[in-house]
Amino acid sequence: MQTAKNAAASVKETAANIGAAAKSGMEKTKATLQEKGERMTAHDPTQKEMATEKEEARINQAEYEKQVAREQNATQRLEAEATGAHSYSTTGATGHGMGSHQMSALPGHGTGEPAGQVVEGVVKSRPIGMDTGTGKTLAGHNTKAGGGASGYGTGGAYR
Repeated sequence: MQTAKNAAASVKETAANIGAAAKSGMEKTKATLQEKGERMTAHDPTQKEMATEKEEARINQAEYEKQVAREQNATQRLEAEATGAHSYSTTGATGHGMGSHQMSALPGHGTGEPAGQVVEGVVKSRPIGMDTGTGKTLAGHNTKAGGGASGYGTGGAYR
C-alpha cells in the first residue's frame, strides 16, 4: 500500500514538474517575442540593448521560478510519502489537501463521502415496483403484468 502511495506521489510530482516546465517555456517564448518586437521598433542601439537585457532578465526569472517549483514539488512529495496526501502546483505554491472541507457547493462533493446525488429533504428513490411499504411489488397490482393477454386495460398507449 505504501509503495502505491509513493508511486502516486512521484507521478504527481512529475506532472507538476512538467507543468512548471511548460509554464517556464511559455514565459521564455513570450520574453523572446517581446524582445524581437522591441528591437524592431527601437531606433537607437541603446534601446535595442535594453530590450535584450530585459529579455534575459525575464528568461532568468522564468527559469528561477521553474526551479523553485521543482524544489517545492519534491518537498511536497516527501511530505506526502511521510504523512499522506498533499497537492501539487505548477507555480511552486504549497497546497494542502482539503480533508473534510468541501470544495463545492454540492452536498457531499469533495468530502470523500460516497458518490451519489444528495438533495436535502428528499428521500432516495428505489427501483420501480420495490419497497412500496405493502410487502408486495407493484407488479402484483398491474393488470397488464403476467399471463392472459386479453388486451383489457386502461386503453392507453401501453399494450
